[in-house]
Amino acid sequence: MKLSDFVVSEAILPDMQSTSKEDAIRTMVGSLGTTGAIQAEDQESIVAAILKREELGSTGIGNGVAVPHTKHPSVDRLVATIAIARDGVDFASLDGESVFILFLLVSPPDRPGDHLRALESISRHLRNQNFCSFLRQSKTGEAIVELLDEADNDQL
Repeated sequence: MKLSDFVVSEAILPDMQSTSKEDAIRTMVGSLGTTGAIQAEDQESIVAAILKREELGSTGIGNGVAVPHTKHPSVDRLVATIAIARDGVDFASLDGESVFILFLLVSPPDRPGDHLRALESISRHLRNQNFCSFLRQSKTGEAIVELLDEADNDQL
């Protein structure tokens, strides 16, 4: 599964200013709402679902990366966004470090296979140090979209 299959390019946040986990999640869900990828009336329940998932264990997976995610009945397809937090976000990460790269994923509950494939695709790319380094250096949404295309085509 390619990142471009589910990342909503118009929702990418190349310079997110959030410093807390909840604010970062709200900001990212809001960016998906702004693009119409999720409905305004569903944003609060999606945020709540992601925060509930975070209670089970942080999705801050280490190395400055977090992948908050949930399944939610309001979406009929996978939607995701990416945020770069230049100053870092306290995400209660497994390694105790701040998070600078965030991928937020929302998927329909009746498509668990797609949810897992999307998470696998995200985590595979995030294991690539070049990908992470280039992501952190990207200054615009367009630069991030170009990077995703390169990653999708195994050009990194």
